[in-house]
Amino acid sequence: MDTTLAPETLELTRLDDHRWLLPRRDPMRVDGIVYADDRLIEDVRHDESLRQVANVACLPGIVGRSIGMPDIHWGYGFPIGGVAAFDPEQGGVVSPGGVGYDINCGVRLLRSDLTEADVRPRLEPLMNQVMRDVPSGVGSHHRGGGLPDEALESVLTGGVPWAVEARGWGVPADLARIESGGVLPGADPSRVSARAMDRGRDQLGSVGSGNHFIEVGYVDRVFDEPAAAALGLEEGTVTVLIHSGSRGLGHQVCTDYLEVMLDAVAEYGIALPDRQLACAPLDSPQARDYLAAMAAAANFAFVNRQRMAHLVRGAFERVLERRWEALGLGLVYDVAHNNAKWETHLVDGRERRLCVHRKGATRAFPPGHPDLDPRYAAVGQPVLIPGDMGRYSYVLVGTRRAFEETFGSCCHGAGRRMSRTQARKAAGSRALKREFRERGIEVRAASRATIAEELPESYKDVAEVVEVVHRAGIGRKVARLRPMGVLKG
Repeated sequence: MDTTLAPETLELTRLDDHRWLLPRRDPMRVDGIVYADDRLIEDVRHDESLRQVANVACLPGIVGRSIGMPDIHWGYGFPIGGVAAFDPEQGGVVSPGGVGYDINCGVRLLRSDLTEADVRPRLEPLMNQVMRDVPSGVGSHHRGGGLPDEALESVLTGGVPWAVEARGWGVPADLARIESGGVLPGADPSRVSARAMDRGRDQLGSVGSGNHFIEVGYVDRVFDEPAAAALGLEEGTVTVLIHSGSRGLGHQVCTDYLEVMLDAVAEYGIALPDRQLACAPLDSPQARDYLAAMAAAANFAFVNRQRMAHLVRGAFERVLERRWEALGLGLVYDVAHNNAKWETHLVDGRERRLCVHRKGATRAFPPGHPDLDPRYAAVGQPVLIPGDMGRYSYVLVGTRRAFEETFGSCCHGAGRRMSRTQARKAAGSRALKREFRERGIEVRAASRATIAEELPESYKDVAEVVEVVHRAGIGRKVARLRPMGVLKG
């Protein structure tokens, strides 16, 4: 069954300098809200993401508002940069389109005691070593046939705790600084298809393609000294950002369950404005199966980033000739931005257990939340916002206002302004690696096309996106990071 939204339903009402209301009109069940300033809202008006915010507001059991972050852009079903929460007591649903194909894609930040001056003279060999150690690009994988079934199932159920204990990929101290401790409960490998298992078998510890990357940079500005100190960040010190997800395994899980959900829509008589929002009631067997498979893929993604961090630590050791512990190369945080998670939130004056979908949006829990590492309890959860590879990225912390307004959610990146095809055309025959080197950035990639597709100008300015978040009070700026070396997927 389909429903339609007439064009006039997409008129926005300005609430303040950084919030725009999309008023509820049939068949929407709740209002929509978009976080944007005058410049960013024009990007929203010129793609399909606003319609997708409205479409999500039509889904059964949605509560609060259908939310669009300032990096919002068109995606599959849900917009990228979309947040929505569903109440099982009100017939709420789970939708694979609200999680995305790259389940638990996320960002990890390492800090160090090294200064920019320590690393600059060895930057070229360091980036070469990282590229040798960490496979990147389309279909990238580790040689050797991949994990046997037993080990792969351990990854899917045990997550990072298994990786640290059984394989030595990191240290126990890492666990408290990973969202959900690096493992989602309820994972069931039997709900993951053989095709998905085969696609992920040899990809654990690889960057993948698209906008995924490993970035060696440094802290070039601190906005909040106490919060930066709590996170171990100091101006001039070297950092590493790792951005990747569940690779082919997660993509296949999404593909498999979109077919399941299309059948479920017909079975349960769910009216949809867009078939890409295929879903199932949270108390249905289809939803339980998907959530079990999604959790397994999420655990694969957590371990993928954990293994890459382990390999990056090893690359630093070889090039700088000191143990990573001596370099202070510790984990600040690892945050996910493509998940559906059970959480407790206050809605209409009552605490409710909700399934919160975040697609291209990251968790931003406030100071004092019990899920946080005690060392971060006073400042809030670290929020990692990568930009493009030519400018800067940001570290924020979560706020009480985010917990009240956005189900504890924040933006996840800059958001694209150009398609990959447009970016390749804009790159033309430019000497891209030389351009980056002249800006002090060593770029490595599987192909020139990868660099062309990821031109800085193909993205929104992440500083604008972060400023909206900061001024709206759903995140607080802590530090800005500048890239020195980038391995692109």
